[in-house]
Amino acid sequence: MNAYVNPQLGGDPVRASHRIETFIRQSTFDRPTLVLDTQIVADQYRALKAGLGRADIHYAVKANPARAILSTLIAQGSHFDAASRGEIELCLSLGARPETISFGNTVKRASDIAFAYAAGIRIFAADATEELEKLSEHAPGAQVYIRLLVGSTEADWPLSRKFGCAPEMVVPLMTRATELGLKPVGMSFHVGSQTRRAEMWTGTLDHVAAAWATARAAGFDLDLLNIGGGFPAFYGEEIEAPTLYAARVMEMVEARFDGATRVMAEPGRGMVAEAGMIAAEVMLVSRKSDDDICRWVYLDIGKFSGLAETMDEAIRYQFITDRDHEETGPCILAGPSCDSADVLYEKRPVQLPLGLRAGDRFIIRNCGAYTSTYSSVCFNGFPPLDVVVI
Repeated sequence: MNAYVNPQLGGDPVRASHRIETFIRQSTFDRPTLVLDTQIVADQYRALKAGLGRADIHYAVKANPARAILSTLIAQGSHFDAASRGEIELCLSLGARPETISFGNTVKRASDIAFAYAAGIRIFAADATEELEKLSEHAPGAQVYIRLLVGSTEADWPLSRKFGCAPEMVVPLMTRATELGLKPVGMSFHVGSQTRRAEMWTGTLDHVAAAWATARAAGFDLDLLNIGGGFPAFYGEEIEAPTLYAARVMEMVEARFDGATRVMAEPGRGMVAEAGMIAAEVMLVSRKSDDDICRWVYLDIGKFSGLAETMDEAIRYQFITDRDHEETGPCILAGPSCDSADVLYEKRPVQLPLGLRAGDRFIIRNCGAYTSTYSSVCFNGFPPLDVVVI
């Protein structure tokens, strides 16, 4: 069997590799289905926590808000990073304490700020004056941390200029927060999702540390550093073991940030990606001409039904078929919708068995993160990605 065994994962790597795959092979699915194993989530939490040490893990709920995952993490002692009122309500409904939840989105509706504050949440992110004014009115006296724009990084899925402010804005924003009766307690940043090696954090940490030192020199007694996410999952390219990776990041943090007695980390992908596989099906194999070098393989799942992270071919998923013992050839992989953008991999074709046919089972590995949440409601009439927890 051509199955990937990830020795990086905490717990039993054989079970981590085969338990979900075995379940899929023994089951029948009417539509694409994400199968999750919460034990792998618990193992990954413990592995990351062992490396992060004193840092509090605030799981990025947006990565996968499945109730079973959140309940598992609550039992492990996790905190949570919420991007919306809906995520806050979900965490609270499952028993998370409000003091363990941060409202980390820098773009918040005023009524949602008021809801969060009334629910007991006291820590919020901001990167603009108007956001601070909303917080002052609807969350008086709350703690705020200012998100810093870090620019380009070495991440496979870098974040854009949408979030964060320039370093020179940090002190003015903290000054304004104080004037408004808020408590500026720290800073946050995001190195970019799927940062495969800990050393890739170096430049970003240097950039943020300079702004941190400037703010403390200006008289702000900062004690909270939110290092965001970036913790990687396995997508075919080598990654460092989660405990060693997290420990190295914390080592670099400790060397740069005086006074950071509170450290928050927000793993999302690195927490849940390897806890899920998608059971899919081949719908068609074809060629566009007699001399076409690549076959076209169409799946019953595409960009709009869960695989949005194939955009620009940034995330390279790995696959399992029942024909993996056969010789392979290059393929362009596409989804089922009547939209020309629904092509997953074309710039770098994937190698798939030559005997692949319509109706064949197609398993997509390590896709527990950002699949069910990116799945459309009903584009082209295809239903949302189904989710099963084992």
